[in-house]
Amino acid sequence: MGIPFETVTLTSFGRNKQLYFNILEEARQIALTENEGKTVMYIAMGAEWRPFGHPRKRRPLNSVVLDEGITERVVTDIREFISNPSWYTERGIPYRRGYLLHGPPGCGKSSFITALAGELEFGICVLNLSERGLSDDRLNHLLSVAPQNTIILLEDIDAAFVSRQESKQVAAAYEGLNRVTFSGLLNCLDGVASTEARIVFMTTNYINRLDPALIRPGRVDVKEYIGHCSSHQIQQMFYRFYKTADIDAAQKLSATILAHAKPVSAAQIQGYFMLYKHSAPDILINNVSRIWELDSHLGASSETKLSPKPVSVQNF
Repeated sequence: MGIPFETVTLTSFGRNKQLYFNILEEARQIALTENEGKTVMYIAMGAEWRPFGHPRKRRPLNSVVLDEGITERVVTDIREFISNPSWYTERGIPYRRGYLLHGPPGCGKSSFITALAGELEFGICVLNLSERGLSDDRLNHLLSVAPQNTIILLEDIDAAFVSRQESKQVAAAYEGLNRVTFSGLLNCLDGVASTEARIVFMTTNYINRLDPALIRPGRVDVKEYIGHCSSHQIQQMFYRFYKTADIDAAQKLSATILAHAKPVSAAQIQGYFMLYKHSAPDILINNVSRIWELDSHLGASSETKLSPKPVSVQNF
């Protein structure tokens, strides 16, 4: 199962083994307390999952503002899945669930998954399919040993594989970047060797680049488009920064932004609000053209990824 973090040898006088059990139980309780109210991120190291960095304080689900209905649909579906394992067993349906979030960068896909994990009190296992040394066997093993109560996250799934309908030139550009085969991934998701009691989230900026076989029902059960900001999103984000503002100011800001007829992401809106966080709402409304000017300086349209930098590991 891999190399342990550290080996500690305990010795004591006498033959009372209960002393060791008490020490281990105390250590377990301390570890649980340290992670209470936090989201633990895991990355693959060799043949096992290990915590990455310090546990993050759970992000409130309502801090990620998506278009109307999206959050409610996903939360309802995933809670129903978690609470009804026997329903799947009785009907012979594999107990696993796949979700695909697609849409432009910076619109909240990764942020929503982080907040959702916090809402469910789950951890997140971040898996980089482009990592060198990741084979079909190792991928299958990692999915089968993922910690309980975790979401398995495959970010930018379009960058790992090319649709079989793409040109040979495009396919050649990707050749040799990884050792995980497309058929190997499909088998891991719903093949004979695939594991159960598993929740997988995939994200992509370009759903049209995905092979239809990857996102068919059974591998991806729920698809949600996370797009550029609507009037509802702009107003709700405005209220988060200006809690005492009236509805007229929120509607005026939303109308002014959308009147420019330019797509705007949640990351851009948040970056703009951060710049004017100590200003009056009127100043915010009168300077909305700066949203797109700031984009080139702040990189506001680039969505923050959960994936850490690739780590070179030995195959097992």
